[in-house]
Amino acid sequence: MERKKVTIAELKQKKAAGEKITMMTAYDYPTAVMVDQAGIDAVLIGDSLGMVMLGYDSTVPVTMDEMIHHCKAVRRGTKAGFIIGDMPFMSYQVSVEKAVENAGRFIKEAGCDSVKLEGGTEMAHVVNAIVKAGIPVCAHIGLTPQTATMLSGFKVQGKDAESARKLVQSAGALEDAGAFMIVMECIPSLLAAKITKELHIPTIGIGAGKDCDGQVLVYHDLTGLFERFTPKFVKQYVNLSSYIKEALMQFKAEVENGVFPGPEHAFSMDEKEVDKI
Repeated sequence: MERKKVTIAELKQKKAAGEKITMMTAYDYPTAVMVDQAGIDAVLIGDSLGMVMLGYDSTVPVTMDEMIHHCKAVRRGTKAGFIIGDMPFMSYQVSVEKAVENAGRFIKEAGCDSVKLEGGTEMAHVVNAIVKAGIPVCAHIGLTPQTATMLSGFKVQGKDAESARKLVQSAGALEDAGAFMIVMECIPSLLAAKITKELHIPTIGIGAGKDCDGQVLVYHDLTGLFERFTPKFVKQYVNLSSYIKEALMQFKAEVENGVFPGPEHAFSMDEKEVDKI
């Protein structure tokens, strides 16, 4: 039976009922189709595509046009999953007006259901403005890759009382600003559990322990397609990279040895017709 479109109300109901929410990244049509067919609740077109799809060293260089391009592809492959477009670096920090305009592009041009942006209390006013414009916002606190340099690199956040308190305050401020969900990245499990318990909106963890309302992973990490590094919080369910490399090497060998293409891969023609050429 075909799934119905996932809504914000359903995501909130899952939290209320203690049912876990599943989220997965996707950056292209075939991946989106598989993620959707697997029954994943929410699909995130993360700016992580800059690293796993475009080969950048970080997420910072990713542009709005690149994000819109990939979001459109995912939209075409997603029938039921709730689609979240990730706002890239400097698409919402310059001004509130620019933030609302760019958020609107994700909805109007790319067909996303919502947007995600990084930042805590300092971004609450931006979240509020986007929400007032009629665009749902998923917040993101903890390790925020776009500003990793200010955080002294890709490190766990909120390990001491003072920094943990700021994250708790940020989560509350973002909920008050109208965010419908919050992604928490690389924060201690106990802190994530505390925030999850205090909020009325769902929390999605990535390196934040099992007590969040849901979990998200990068598709290329889960499937072993990104080999540059593997974060501690990643569980690799399959290593597709090794299978793909093996297939490519087999193809190369068969072409060089004259094995491929075989008769079964070729189209026939009557020899008499050839003589008429």
